[in-house]
Amino acid sequence: LVPKGHISRSKNDNYYINQTHLLRAHTSAHQRDFIKMGLDRFLVTGDVYRRDEIDCSHYPVFHQMEGVRLFTKHELFQSANDETLDIFEKDPDFMVETQDKQTSHTLDAAKMVELDLKRTLEELVKDLFGHDTETRWLACYFPFTHPSYELEIKFQGEWMEMLGSGIMRQNILEQGGADNKVGWAFGLGLDRLAMLLLNIPDIRLLWSEDPRFLEQFKDVGIDPNTNIQFQPFSKFPPCFKDISFWIDKDFNHNDFYEIVRSIGGDLVENVE
Repeated sequence: LVPKGHISRSKNDNYYINQTHLLRAHTSAHQRDFIKMGLDRFLVTGDVYRRDEIDCSHYPVFHQMEGVRLFTKHELFQSANDETLDIFEKDPDFMVETQDKQTSHTLDAAKMVELDLKRTLEELVKDLFGHDTETRWLACYFPFTHPSYELEIKFQGEWMEMLGSGIMRQNILEQGGADNKVGWAFGLGLDRLAMLLLNIPDIRLLWSEDPRFLEQFKDVGIDPNTNIQFQPFSKFPPCFKDISFWIDKDFNHNDFYEIVRSIGGDLVENVE
């Protein structure tokens, strides 16, 4: 599924242990195994590792929840009551990949899966954060879905990416033995979810061992009716540093972020 040289294997974005092995960068790696078990819907949760920006909403290790939902032709089109609708394109003239669909899918199938995906995730957001929560969908690229979408939520006056999603690449389903189905998948950052629910302003606090932070959340999950919110405590006073240096054409931002992390750790709050 992921050939050598594929963008998802980039050393700029992943933590390689050696020449052939890297730390898990996404829970999508487990989709095929669960599909082969015959599951049509499931959630997978795990820790993942990525080289990324330095700011209050990014961290090189975080926890991701993967959600998958598969459909047969009957399940996808049962509300349409139209026998002419199909998942897979039969007309060679329309067997092309566009921004709206994959090569083998009909446009009707792609739009129905997209509708179900967005409706499901929007309802999830409303259930978690309330019906007044501001959200927006952005078209994007992910290696294991197409079309792909990001769902952002307004947090502290800024748009924060909440999850990535899209229509699963059909070859994943084929390798899992579900070649007669179509499906959607999403990846949700549980750390950012906790930030939003508990009003935690910085993702790095989730890794803090400071008792002033830990004591605030020792009762989370015991009583679901308790509204626990983060209470600020004193931090190091801000200190701004401007740095200038020459770069060549092969410069990658993530390489510099890793140098900063290795020296300053979590004391460096933001790099712009």
